[in-house]
Amino acid sequence: MDLNFVLKKPLITEKSTLLNSQGGYVFQVDPQATKGEIKKAVERFFKVKVDSVRTINVMGKSKRALKSRRQIQRTNWKKAMVFLKEGGKIDLFETGE
Repeated sequence: MDLNFVLKKPLITEKSTLLNSQGGYVFQVDPQATKGEIKKAVERFFKVKVDSVRTINVMGKSKRALKSRRQIQRTNWKKAMVFLKEGGKIDLFETGE
């Protein structure tokens, strides 16, 4: 897989910002991406050393459309938690505190 299309977007949530203090960052990634490809993409684009990668397949929620009262299934997606080696950080996530 082409490394340009592995990382979709960073996920900024309350849990992910708490994880930033421990050297962990959360990204939405391509569903077919492997842990090795995610590691290579983060190292290439952010110039850091990755210690470990954890991936989670998130199932899309089922929602009800208001007017038609039909069930709509949102798409499934993949989340990756990337932990950096000691001393590494990604400036994209820094809040300026």
